Order: sequence, then C-alpha cells, then structure tokens
Amino acid sequence: MASFAAIDRNGNSLDIDSARVDALKLALRGNLLGANDAGYHEARSVWNAMIDRKPALIARPLGTADIIACVNFARETGIAISMKGGGHNIAGLAVAEGGLMIDGSLMRGCYVDPRTRIAHAQPGCTLGDVDRETQVHDLAAVLGFVSMTGVAGLTLGGGFGYISRRFGWTSDNVRSMTVVTSEGKLVRASSEENADLFWGLRGGGGNFGVLTDIEYQCYPVGPQIYGGGIAWSAEHADEAYALYQQIAESAPQELSVVCVYRVAPAAPWIDKAYHGKPVVAMFVCYTGKVEEGEKLLAPLKQFKKPVGDILQPRTYVSQQSILDATQPKGRRYYWKSEYLAGLTPDLLKGCIKAGETLKSPHSAMILFPMGGAIGQHSNGHSAVGNRNANYVFNVTASWEKPEDDAANIEWARSSWNELKRFSTGGTYINFLNEEETGDRIQAAYGSNYERLARVKAAWDPQNMFRSNKNVQPVA
Repeated sequence: MASFAAIDRNGNSLDIDSARVDALKLALRGNLLGANDAGYHEARSVWNAMIDRKPALIARPLGTADIIACVNFARETGIAISMKGGGHNIAGLAVAEGGLMIDGSLMRGCYVDPRTRIAHAQPGCTLGDVDRETQVHDLAAVLGFVSMTGVAGLTLGGGFGYISRRFGWTSDNVRSMTVVTSEGKLVRASSEENADLFWGLRGGGGNFGVLTDIEYQCYPVGPQIYGGGIAWSAEHADEAYALYQQIAESAPQELSVVCVYRVAPAAPWIDKAYHGKPVVAMFVCYTGKVEEGEKLLAPLKQFKKPVGDILQPRTYVSQQSILDATQPKGRRYYWKSEYLAGLTPDLLKGCIKAGETLKSPHSAMILFPMGGAIGQHSNGHSAVGNRNANYVFNVTASWEKPEDDAANIEWARSSWNELKRFSTGGTYINFLNEEETGDRIQAAYGSNYERLARVKAAWDPQNMFRSNKNVQPVA
C-alpha cells in the first residue's frame, strides 16, 4: 500500500496511507498542495525569510468545512498541524516542517455592520483588509502597525497599535471568536458562551484551535486624523529622545508616538542628503480633533531642523500603512523585546547606543508606547497579561543575505542584553522569535500562565495545536 511521508506532532517520521491524503483532497473545496504542485513554494513562504520550512501538505481552505476536514485529518493521522493567516509572525510559526499547514490566506472576507459598529473578519484578513472596510463607515477596529499583518495572529497574541492607548488591546475589543477545536467541532466563544475558551483566545495564541471568524467592536475614528512621520539627524539623538519622553509621558490617550533609531532609507519624504545616514524618527497618530493634534504636536515641528516631515492631517488608512515599506516580505528578521514600566535616562542612552551599533541599514531600535486604556482592566481580564507595561522596546534586526545572519543576530542579542535590566520582567508574545520558548513564554503571560495551561487541558488535552508559542496542558 502506497504511503505518504510526513512528520508527526512529536517531530518523528510518519507514514500516512496515500489513500487518506487523496480522500482529504476530494473533501476540500479549496486546494491541497504537495511539494511538487504549482503554488506550493509561494504558499509556504512567510514574511520572515529566515523561515524555510517545508510542510508535507498545504491546504488552502475556502470555508469552515474545509478547515474542519483538515483538523479531523490531522487528529486521525497524527500529522503535525500549523495555521497561517497573514504569515507575518517573526517566529514563522505558521509553517510546520513535514506537517499539514492550513493556509487561510484565501479566506479574506470582512463584513461591517455600521449600526452595531461590529466587524466580522475571516482568518486570512490582513489589517489593511479590515481597515479598508471599516473606514467605509468611518469606523476602526483596534489593530496593529503594519497593514500586511494578519488579524488572526495579531488578535490571538493580544495585539496593540496606534489606538490601543485609547481603546485597549486588540483582544480587549473582540466580541467573539469562532474556532475549530481539536475534536473538529465548530465552537463560538464569547463572554456569555464558552467563557473559559474566550478568556484563553484573547492573548493565548493559537493554542486552542483554528480561528474561522473574529467579531470586533469598532469605534468612530477617521477618516481624517493627525499623524505621519518626522525625522532628525541622529546627531540630535540625546535631545530627540528627551523630547520623545516628554511628549510620551504627557500624551492623552488619543495620542501614540513610536520612536525609531535607524539608518534613513531612500524614502521620498526624507532629504536625499540624509539617505543612508542615521536618524531618529517619530511616527505619530492623534485621533482626537485634527486642530488639537496640530497644536499638541507643534513642539515636534519646532524641534531643530527635521530632515523629513510628513506630519499632517491625513487619512487613518494612510497612517495604518505608513510603516509598511520598512517591513517588506522576504528580508531576514530577528527580534528581541521587553516590556518597560517607564523611560529613564539610562534606558534612553542604551537605545541610542543600540542604534549607533546597527549592522544593517534595515535594522532599527524601536520604542512603542503602551499604557492608557491597555491597563484599564485587571491582569486576569484575559490571557494577554502584562497590563502594567507603559512601553515596549523592540530590537529589530533586518538584513538581506544569509551570510550576514551571525553579525545581525549578535547585534540584536547584545543590544537586548544591555537593555533587558530595564524590563518589567514581561515580554510581548507576538514579538518572540523562533528560539524563545519555555521561560520566555511564561514571561509573556506572567501570572496568567497557569490558568492558560488549565484552559489548554480542557480544549486541547493532547496538545494537537503546538506549532505556536506553546502552552503545555495541565490538569
């Protein structure tokens, strides 16, 4: 009897009867791809080119029934299983070596009910897909910073972006989620229905099932906001970081400012004379009244002589994609990150030092603001945890060639080692790289980890869904 070679959930070799693979192919409305099929390599590729795993099979479902068929196949055969939405995760968890990858990228439907201000998004939606549909009604869901990011991974990991200081974590603003469980059952989770699962899904990653629908609460934001980017030569770094601290610490919840130290790209908004030279940039989003934003942020325009300035009234959609060009698919990425309680002079000096020692023109030292509404609930409100954080630093190494891996990874690690003493002890689950497991996962969940392990035991006791930042089931 012919067999199909794969890898099981424990990483061991697995032979599957080829007839079972053929039966799965017939059961799907979407495609099932093997290594020799057209489209296989495109489907297995993800944003981070460091990830080069080869699934045995890639399913591209067109609906929930396809997902159920795939989950049942994985449970019955023992094959490793992974889920891909936008494929933007730094650790590349969407791709299971030798396993069955469920590629949800063809399921990109988004429906908005303007009366209830609710948006329904399928698992293949990107942030840009949802923003585009919600802004038709002058509404916004609480999403992240890069429009190509998938909403599924972002939301399951907690999720934060420009309007999180005003409205909380992405997961705080989810009304319900629908998932296919390890038993192949379609289950809706909300505060009234399967509340334990709902708690775990809001920050607990892909540990509990395959997401098929997210219901977001939306808010009146846009179409016009005040935002954009502004940059100065890094010779003014000390004063620029001090100004950042001043603005960030006094910011109303309608304002978020991201601070970046990097080499200036050849972007049209930056003076050509500074292309390839180090700069400090701030990316700003104010969602109150535009005229209030102009007044509030006037100190940025008055500081020194900017080498680039596109800080202006603009559409919310344009703000949501302003960082896209800095994060293209196909580069090699390696991140190290920590939560911060606040900004101190020594921390800011460390950020500048990290920026001054960059090994690639694409790398950056980034400070993201948090606080505000993120801390409005108790730490146990959902699985996301670490609500005491007011900032997060992210050391983002990014480069083009494999031969430069060692130098760039070492830069990220050494910079992180210098800065981690300022950490709250927590870290953001969606920023963890491929190597960070065990205690780093526990640091991301903090006091919520033990409860997550119990919810995992209730919904996935065999740990079928483990191609993620895995929480081990504990009775």
